[in-house]
Amino acid sequence: PYTIVRATQFFEFLRTIADSATVDATVRLPAVLIRPMAAVDVARALAVASVGEPRNGIVEVGGPREFLLPDLIRTALTARGDARQVIADATATYLGLAVDERTLLPGEGAVAYDVRFEDWIIETAAKG
Repeated sequence: PYTIVRATQFFEFLRTIADSATVDATVRLPAVLIRPMAAVDVARALAVASVGEPRNGIVEVGGPREFLLPDLIRTALTARGDARQVIADATATYLGLAVDERTLLPGEGAVAYDVRFEDWIIETAAKG
């Protein structure tokens, strides 16, 4: 018996995504949709899966809202005082991989967790 939890990208890795797409002071990212989530929600999903009935399959989890990747990264960088320019570029990759508009979204029936990006930004900025 098993359950595999497949999570969307974590908010905590947004700077890594920006760094991987930066040349000089410009971040080039594909204009694709993403539904990221907080690491704390990923931990909750794992806890639920570990104490629940085995699914003998995959449970997909994601955040509560979809974003356009360049917009999300731009907001995250701005909130941290990072002045890099973020540009939507149809030829850009995501961490070195070609993706289409919906590649980074969880599948239908995915469980949406609660922590909103805006709340996460405020909370982490206060800590940091």
